[in-house]
Amino acid sequence: MSITEGQDIATYDVVVIGGGAAGLSGALTLGRARRSVLVVDAGEPRNSPASGVHGFLTRDGTDPAALLRAGRAEVRRYGGDLLDGRVDSAFPVDGGGFAVGLQDGRRVDARRLLVTTGLVDELPDVPEVRERWGRDVLHCPYCHGWEVRDWPIGILASGPRAAHQALLFRQWSADVTLFLHTAPQPTDEEEEGLAARGIAVVEGEVASLEVVGDKIAGVRMGDGEVVARRAVAVMPRFVARAEMLAGLGLDTILHPLGVGEHVEADVTGLTAVPGVWVAGNVADLMAQVIGAAEAGVRAGAAINADLVAEDTDRAVTAYRARREARTVGRR
Repeated sequence: MSITEGQDIATYDVVVIGGGAAGLSGALTLGRARRSVLVVDAGEPRNSPASGVHGFLTRDGTDPAALLRAGRAEVRRYGGDLLDGRVDSAFPVDGGGFAVGLQDGRRVDARRLLVTTGLVDELPDVPEVRERWGRDVLHCPYCHGWEVRDWPIGILASGPRAAHQALLFRQWSADVTLFLHTAPQPTDEEEEGLAARGIAVVEGEVASLEVVGDKIAGVRMGDGEVVARRAVAVMPRFVARAEMLAGLGLDTILHPLGVGEHVEADVTGLTAVPGVWVAGNVADLMAQVIGAAEAGVRAGAAINADLVAEDTDRAVTAYRARREARTVGRR
């Protein structure tokens, strides 16, 4: 289908909001199920600063942008449409289905929605943290630990899980320092574990990260002291991108682990609103790329099954009407 600027877009079986690993995997599944599907993507992948995708079997180290380009090509191969744009609203329509409003004023209708908009990382307000994010400021040891193995690593604490994060990174390096910054003091049990693993603890707020030659050189404390480090790990607060779902009555809720806000859904991704599924980080704040992709496949299959049930109900209604008409005609 050719999509031109300024025109409303036809009705699809499914509109996928968000074109990351989850959204493209869901669209691929639906395309292979011979469903009409449109992926609307704002072009803001969370992992764009990263040098590679890790933990994705057969694709380890792949450039994130290259992975998305390949995924988009596969979706097109099965008849899926892709639109670069931003969704700013979604709401139910009379008679069933949904209307999706685009930021440019256009509207697209869908029988079902798959929301895969991901999340926003709320980072500590420390100079150079945002600028270095995804490079040598990290959060997930399973995503980036190998790349910083044996480096002097600093853990910039901002919440109660900092000690846990420090102990995790200790698996990749024997030189780990926990900077308490604004986090609470570790418990007695945590202090013992940190000490047993040789993890130093530095009290006081961090003023900034020290950068030399486009690389982290250390952590500058409020008193001016610089503690040499080559990488810094932080624990962001994860907040699902879900503002566009307000018209559906969907909102984010606090994650059970207290790490942020997500959209609640069942195991298939179905939300409290019938006909609306979520997949990837918008629902699972801890999911890596391979997990988000799997969730997209699972949601796509569930959506197709739901549409099959609806198509069958409609066919049965029409079949009964034809049968009744024939019966009346013979009387």
